[in-house]
Amino acid sequence: MPVAALDHHTREYSLPFAYWMARAAKLAYQPQNVIVKQADEWGFGRVSHHETTFRPPFPLEDTQAYTMASDHMIVTGFRGTEPAKIKDWLSDVNTPPSRGPGGQGYVHYGFAAALESIYPQVRAALEDFRDRDQTIWFTGHSLGGALAMLAGARLYFEEPNLRVDGIYTFGQPRTCDRLLAAAHNKAFTDRMFRFVNNNDIVPQLPPEPAYHHVDVVRYIDSSGKLRERMPVLTGLADRAKGFTADAFAPASDAVRDHSINKYVDALEKNITS
Repeated sequence: MPVAALDHHTREYSLPFAYWMARAAKLAYQPQNVIVKQADEWGFGRVSHHETTFRPPFPLEDTQAYTMASDHMIVTGFRGTEPAKIKDWLSDVNTPPSRGPGGQGYVHYGFAAALESIYPQVRAALEDFRDRDQTIWFTGHSLGGALAMLAGARLYFEEPNLRVDGIYTFGQPRTCDRLLAAAHNKAFTDRMFRFVNNNDIVPQLPPEPAYHHVDVVRYIDSSGKLRERMPVLTGLADRAKGFTADAFAPASDAVRDHSINKYVDALEKNITS
């Protein structure tokens, strides 16, 4: 049985909506004409593209996102990048962090700079499209997840008239310090959902204790089952099981699990099984 169509009247978490947010995050990787065509098929008649040629002092590709709007819902999808291109700078803790949104804690310099390069475009699109009191949702995979989280925080702490109704991230890296994570947890109770697929390498970077995750996590185990809670010891055992799934290339599991396709497929299977 196929997944039901995207419900534009959604106002709270559900597994089908998480699936559609994963697809929206995946769509951010596509060319602009593909994004427009797909958005229209999903019922979003207006689309704005956000792009910069910003080049930071580490190997990060151009930052891109898009915003699509219907009469009832607005979704912004932030594009991510591949693990091979971000692993080095995700691990780099030598660059001083940047002040967090609204002066709340600190964030990784690369994330702050990347978001700043497109944030004015995103904010302008939201202000332009939100003419019917539509709900606002952010989503992103990998780097895009970090940008979605931080963009939501910026709106919350700096733009009170543009409230984000929910944030869905997939394979998001650690993004901020403990203070901002705590402030974000409080601000987005029941509105921030971070999905991690088994041994996905990116959520394990940058290293602790300098950087932290927000609390709410949805874990996809080695068998593809979505779990809302996973005890520490059980989680460690499950990750070990994932590593040994491919006897010829066990380390490849960490990169393979990061694919946005893995997230989309797992969520679909959890809905339809």
